[in-house]
Amino acid sequence: MSLLGNIIWLIFGGLITGLGYILGGLALCLTIVGIPFGIQSINLGIATFAPFGKEVVPQHQGEGFLRMVFDVVWVILFGWEIAVAHLVAGLIFMVTIVGIPFGKQHFKLIPVALFPFSYSLK
Repeated sequence: MSLLGNIIWLIFGGLITGLGYILGGLALCLTIVGIPFGIQSINLGIATFAPFGKEVVPQHQGEGFLRMVFDVVWVILFGWEIAVAHLVAGLIFMVTIVGIPFGKQHFKLIPVALFPFSYSLK
């Protein structure tokens, strides 16, 4: 069932969403300061291609002050806009019964979009 959900997800916006994350990540990688943010954005894009069958898990590697600083910078510069976009898309999908599973996937992506250095989709 996850395979079918992921295929439909890609057709109805998941491909565009994932490519947006990846292109944004490549643009961030053009600067030395933006490389960690670009890598996280690319990882988000890859995870966004197939969200069905995955769950949000906290990342325990590299816990510490630097990860917290990166999350704060991400939330201020990029994260809140991406999270609002996922919230709006999720609410739009929730209007119909057929769209409810896709709305749930958008809601699942909100914490990952807000704090990509603390959470991942596995």
